[in-house]
Amino acid sequence: MPSTREIRRRIRSVKNVGQITKAVQMVASSKMRRAQDRVYSSRPYSEQLITLLARLSSQAAGEEDLPLMRVRPAHNAAIVLLTPDRGLAGALSANVIRRAAALVNELHQETGNPNLGVRYIAVGRKGRDWVVRSGQRLLAEFTQLGDQPRLGDIRAIARTITDAFIAEQVDLVYLVYPKFVSTLSQVPTPLQLLPVRPPSEAEEEGPTPQYIYEPDAVTIFSELLPRYVETLIYQPYLETIASFYAAQLVAMKNATDNANDLAADLTLTYNKARQAAITTQILEVVAGAGG
Repeated sequence: MPSTREIRRRIRSVKNVGQITKAVQMVASSKMRRAQDRVYSSRPYSEQLITLLARLSSQAAGEEDLPLMRVRPAHNAAIVLLTPDRGLAGALSANVIRRAAALVNELHQETGNPNLGVRYIAVGRKGRDWVVRSGQRLLAEFTQLGDQPRLGDIRAIARTITDAFIAEQVDLVYLVYPKFVSTLSQVPTPLQLLPVRPPSEAEEEGPTPQYIYEPDAVTIFSELLPRYVETLIYQPYLETIASFYAAQLVAMKNATDNANDLAADLTLTYNKARQAAITTQILEVVAGAGG
């Protein structure tokens, strides 16, 4: 059995760790609520843009000639990998990376090209580190964008993707991110970015509204496509931030609970060791007095 001094040292160490994890848990809880509010407030905008694009795609003629919608044989693909910049979030980053690796195998099967070249655009340090560590091809990286990314940051990511697609450096672009469902659930989700697939128009109750577009539906449609791609990046980024703080909250709560349980067990062990030492001393005193 360790000495009482060693046990006391371990108790102090465990309690210090518990205080740190508790502090991180409280910070994550506060930031998660703000990130969650941003996710919920931005979803209606994304849904309305998708609805508008669906209406325009049904009325625009010749949209298949638009550069961002051109379908061609897949020789090279790019995966935009959205991960947090920091750790202490359980298996969140590992799950997203695992889903991206599974997506590569799926693309090989869907395209029928076992030699499909795959490049990564890493948004977040955890994904960037994995790409570099595993020897994958890194097309671009964007890190330290913060909890509230600027529009210029998102446009830079979108511009990198669209430029590579238009220049035919890549023929497919997918995005993988952790979709925020709840505090206990974040689902790694793949999403096709390019070529743009016009969303199907949702069925509306009552008669379908008719709109007059100025100058015309094709022009508006072509102008909205880059904004649509930016939205398909911006919304998942907000989901990633909310997922990170939710996963960190749960991970730190579990760590704090484990630290408290371990401290309680060590305290019990310390009391037993201390009681045994006192009993031994009493027996020695009694034995010495009797002698």
